[in-house]
Amino acid sequence: MKRLRNPRTGIDQGDIQIFSDFQHGGAMWTGEGQRERRQRVTFETRFADPPAVQVSISLWDMDSSAGLRAELTAEEITCEGFEIVFRTWSDSRIARTRVAWMAIGDLPFEDDWNVDEWPSHSR
Repeated sequence: MKRLRNPRTGIDQGDIQIFSDFQHGGAMWTGEGQRERRQRVTFETRFADPPAVQVSISLWDMDSSAGLRAELTAEEITCEGFEIVFRTWSDSRIARTRVAWMAIGDLPFEDDWNVDEWPSHSR
């Protein structure tokens, strides 16, 4: 986690292999039609609110004899993490994929307090 000079803003990032299907004949390599893989990512430090998340392909190993079709998204974004979602369809054959990600958002700050978390015996 990188902290900017503003102690309320944090940047977390990583690079993760989503799948490697060519080694064992997995569905992304041998299948046809709609296919999807999901990979859960947990942030190093919890954000105060769900951050903005950017995902991009850092390795794409594909068969060139078929059409190259893919969709890459970040879904289910929470303060603790998110899911990388890779989809392909038709006759695309993907051997393996690695995804780079970056999350930017507000971090908890020591001066923050939440009225809802105030002890009930003090009300």
